[in-house]
Amino acid sequence: MQVQPYLSFEGRCEEAVEFYRKALGAEVTRLMRFKESPEPGMCSPGTLDKVMHMSFRIGDTTLLASDGRCTGQPNFRGISLTLTAADDAEAERLFASLADGGQVQMPLAKTFFSSRFGMIADRFGMPWMIIVAH
Repeated sequence: MQVQPYLSFEGRCEEAVEFYRKALGAEVTRLMRFKESPEPGMCSPGTLDKVMHMSFRIGDTTLLASDGRCTGQPNFRGISLTLTAADDAEAERLFASLADGGQVQMPLAKTFFSSRFGMIADRFGMPWMIIVAH
């Protein structure tokens, strides 16, 4: 069994994955647009080129995503994605990359449980935790 996060970017899916490609090395492994659906009734006007389903990889993890209902208002509550960095330098790089246009919730710093830990909401509102595991 495998559990995979399914993220709804509400109309900003391609923009988000391009950001993650640059910031984290994400790679798209599957992309299906609403216009490819055999059921045209499931497509709202103006959404034909939006992402109905996408899978992408960050490191060893596959995430699933879509544009959802294309409301323009992604809402990620009650969940955070965690990146485990190999060392402090990688943690600093990852944190800085995700901070571009985002909001730092807890600055990256030494804690009692890690040499570096921090929390950030990226420019799409996706919460991230960066940690160096020992």
